[in-house]
Amino acid sequence: MSRDPSALLTVRDAAQRLNVTPRTLKYYEERGLVTPTRSEGRYRLYDEHDLEQFARILRLRALGFSLHGITEMLKRPLESLDDGRRRYSQESLQQIADALAQQIDTLDARIAAVRRELREAQTVRTELAGDLDYLRRRLAGVPSETLIDERLAATRRRKEEAKEAKESAGGRKHGSARE
Repeated sequence: MSRDPSALLTVRDAAQRLNVTPRTLKYYEERGLVTPTRSEGRYRLYDEHDLEQFARILRLRALGFSLHGITEMLKRPLESLDDGRRRYSQESLQQIADALAQQIDTLDARIAAVRRELREAQTVRTELAGDLDYLRRRLAGVPSETLIDERLAATRRRKEEAKEAKESAGGRKHGSARE
């Protein structure tokens, strides 16, 4: 599709017409929502189709849609209604909903993986902090036998506390089942 060069607007003119900053237009381009033509000097040039696309994006943003949601919506065509308005078909709306639900599922899986990794990192950090404390105390002159006895006693306490917590949790389960 060739564009009429006389109908093309610079980024400043397009931004002024849409009542946004030029940076906003560039940001939407960076996100792949609009692809303007380029002049021989590599300047962005916008036609009426680009301006309509920007206006649509701005309306959707004003309604509170995320850029990910808008990206999904822009992949689907609008259908003309009898009164001249344009809307998404039920099928398009379902496709958008399915795509957004899939993105949420993917993000939930990433969040779960990050949480697991964080727990593992916290465990390693705790272990390293104990090791560092041991070494600092050794460097301060505390006999190794004393430190080893303290570490063994602390390990026994943690195991006993974990066992008590497990038994307590088991008792609560059985107690609540009887009520």
